[in-house]
Amino acid sequence: MTTLGAVFRPQLAPERLRSVARLADEAGLEELWLWEDCFREGGISTAAAALAWTERVRVGVGLLPVPLRNVAITAMEIASLHRMFPGRAILGVGHGVQDWMGQVGARAESPVTLLREHLLALRALLGGERVTVDGRYVKLDDVALDWPPEGPHGGVLAGATGPRSLRLSGEAADGTVLTASTNAEGVHRARQLVAEGRAAAGRGDGPHPVVVYLLTATGPDAAARLRAEIADEGLEAVPDLGVAGDAGAVAKAVGRLVEAGADSVVLQPTADEPDPEGFVRFAAEEVRPLVP
Repeated sequence: MTTLGAVFRPQLAPERLRSVARLADEAGLEELWLWEDCFREGGISTAAAALAWTERVRVGVGLLPVPLRNVAITAMEIASLHRMFPGRAILGVGHGVQDWMGQVGARAESPVTLLREHLLALRALLGGERVTVDGRYVKLDDVALDWPPEGPHGGVLAGATGPRSLRLSGEAADGTVLTASTNAEGVHRARQLVAEGRAAAGRGDGPHPVVVYLLTATGPDAAARLRAEIADEGLEAVPDLGVAGDAGAVAKAVGRLVEAGADSVVLQPTADEPDPEGFVRFAAEEVRPLVP
């Protein structure tokens, strides 16, 4: 069964999150996703608040930029969420937007190397291992969590776009997050590259969930808002990107991504969405019944 979610975009003030999260919970939406975009809202703090305000909705963070975070701190925070809210937190990491990383003096010479080292150490720490590593970027000396997650926790997802990072996600992550710049053909290609990474690492054919954001606009001016957002992001060259229309149109777009290999589709409203609460209700009550 396809998992459906929606994004609370950090262009909204943090105090708006409570009403959106509670509505998602009450309306039966499966997942609510948050972003740690510089320089807007912290991913762990907003996720903890959203989880505390709700009872059942799963809360995803996509993504935590690893150049900003010591891997031990990342592991401690993720483990705390898993222990306080078992089965409800979904955490993804990525190498960050390089311009933003440069603004704070955290830009790595090799972002892919940093992400690999961070993923391997992070998954080991969350697995309860005692870790010593002397990498190019990640250095740990006999570190173990006192309170690792209990039981299955879904692992760590990696945000990936290019071939190298997609193969790395297959090699070193437990799942992959794809941005809204990914169409159905891109999802299919991502699946192939992830599989190559898994094979190269000897990880076999085990599960590797793929989450993809779907840029979505609904309402009387939906088509115009979608076109404007695609233009603002410089994505006009990507065919069949995003969807504008009613629940039926959105459900068909979700279906195309699922057929291409997505396990979870997260509806991403345009930055100028006039009614975030209404968007979440639309996803839960109108789109969800149409998605198998």
